[in-house]
Amino acid sequence: MADSINNQVHQDKPMGFSDATAFWNERFDKAEFIFGKEPNEYLVEKTTQYLKPGNQVLCIADGEGRNGVWLAKQGMQVVGFDASDIALTKANQFAKDNQVKVDYSFSDTDSYAWPAKTYDAVVGIFIQFADPAMRERIFQKTYETLKPGGLFILQGYTPKQLEYKTGGPSLIEHLYTEELIRDLACDFNILELCSYEKELSEGPRHTGMSALLGLVAQKPV
Repeated sequence: MADSINNQVHQDKPMGFSDATAFWNERFDKAEFIFGKEPNEYLVEKTTQYLKPGNQVLCIADGEGRNGVWLAKQGMQVVGFDASDIALTKANQFAKDNQVKVDYSFSDTDSYAWPAKTYDAVVGIFIQFADPAMRERIFQKTYETLKPGGLFILQGYTPKQLEYKTGGPSLIEHLYTEELIRDLACDFNILELCSYEKELSEGPRHTGMSALLGLVAQKPV
């Protein structure tokens, strides 16, 4: 589901696991990688700045694997999950093609185990399938699963993205503002929080001028 957002997300209420699986399988069931094979630019920048080989990293809804596989190629120990088994089949093959291992599991954000104090970093790239209630649960579970000093790296779209229509959900409550994210990250130390506009070229689903938000937050030691 990675990245599992696009402008066809119209649910007004949370999807169940089986509904989410059907929804995303329909979108991922094609030969192309709908978000491309290159990693997210913001993730690359922040990984270079903050992470190091050997770090244990969890990728939320890693979809076809572009981010998890890239992290594994940088020497990270990567775990990921997604609610689309079709996406995970593509992700596992992508990892094999790149001669790396990513420990993927078939799960959504609510059914994932979220082991306590396990990861050096948690990565959420365009996980805007989450409605406000799910988003709050994700932040709480991320906090619990990080080791003390661990990092949450998040990228998403801001409400201005509704003008660009170059990716992302059509529901404003699924989009991020700095105030919203600051409130959700109140238990973290916020290292970076910024909104900006940039041209993206990340597969056919994320192409063109985009209104973005980036967060790097640290669990207190």
